[in-house]
Amino acid sequence: MSLTESTMLPLGTAAPDFELTDAVSGNQRTFGDVAGSKGTLVMFLSAHCPFVVHIQEALGALSREYASQPVGWAAVGSNATENEKYAQDRPQGLAAQAQSNGFEFPYLVDESQDVAKAYTAACTPDFFLFDGDRRLVYRGQFDSSRPSTGTPATGDDLRAALDALISGAEVPQRQMPSIGCNIKWRPGAEPAYFG
Repeated sequence: MSLTESTMLPLGTAAPDFELTDAVSGNQRTFGDVAGSKGTLVMFLSAHCPFVVHIQEALGALSREYASQPVGWAAVGSNATENEKYAQDRPQGLAAQAQSNGFEFPYLVDESQDVAKAYTAACTPDFFLFDGDRRLVYRGQFDSSRPSTGTPATGDDLRAALDALISGAEVPQRQMPSIGCNIKWRPGAEPAYFG
């Protein structure tokens, strides 16, 4: 397992568009389809990564807690899955993860890895929160817990950003990078920003 930090895309960056298939429903989804009136959270996740496994139950609970709020949520699975080692990250594995953790958001399959590159995603989990004008207001960690610390996941950092965005307050500028497993790029396809 390689420890990788998020790239910390500059705040104010416009949200890249996408059109991807939801692993759960099989429906095509665009950024506009998942966007909320106050903002949109785009997360890069995987089913096998211990860092995602550590937070997935708390993430599902947080998504259910905020389901009635005017912020859209979407997860994206971008790992290359040709290697059997990452078979869990194939669409059926992502769908099983979503269902077992009660994710209240589509889980989109980025088979080409183009969406991960557009967002400069580097690790799983990696979080990008955009405002109602599709400008980046938060990128970084779910919270400060890690699988090895024994500290339960709470989502405190992401929650603070969501609450500020929803209430119209300024999202805290002090943001810590997410740390997790590197996105599994196809051989020779690693983007310039990675590693």
